[in-house]
Amino acid sequence: MNTLNNKNNYMKKAINIFKENYGYAYLKDLKAAGIHTSTIRKLIQQGKIVKIKPGLYKLSDLPQVENQGMIDIYMAMPKAVVCLTSALAYYELTTFLPGIITISLPRDEKPVKLSYPPQQIFYFSHKNYIMGVQKIKTESGDFNIYEKEKTIADCFRYRNKMGLDIALEGLNNYLSKPEYDINKLAEYARNGRMYKIMKPYMEAFLQK
Repeated sequence: MNTLNNKNNYMKKAINIFKENYGYAYLKDLKAAGIHTSTIRKLIQQGKIVKIKPGLYKLSDLPQVENQGMIDIYMAMPKAVVCLTSALAYYELTTFLPGIITISLPRDEKPVKLSYPPQQIFYFSHKNYIMGVQKIKTESGDFNIYEKEKTIADCFRYRNKMGLDIALEGLNNYLSKPEYDINKLAEYARNGRMYKIMKPYMEAFLQK
């Protein structure tokens, strides 16, 4: 009976660790708290937690919040930055609904194989990777994403892979908003060497 009580106590202790960390926990932190791997396996078998990647788990009954997938990716890959179509969708600058989350990583970064959510990785040069990153903080967790203007410039950079229509839609929707900043957009376009390509489209829209 004592053995059973001890197992239950460890399971409760493990669940509390998850709850104290937005519903996530790293294996090293669980072990440091005295939670044995057999307890973790039991929690997985019972469907109480799921594995995101080796060494990272989350509660299976976490309420699905907006941008949950982006938060999951950030927990597994802190250097990941939401970019391109996923960033456009986050800013409501496109009608395209990506089925996968597009993220950037530095070119020398080794990706982590995630069980979920589906993602597509783009490897950016150091200069392009570090520009325009902002951290979004929510009650359910954090994630990195590029600013609107940087996102649009990147969409033109990857127009051959994503389609020019997506880049143009993002640009037009951005310039339709009263808070658009043409100078900031032009700066990111120049820094990303996209200004000559984007300039005619920007001028055409602004002349309407």
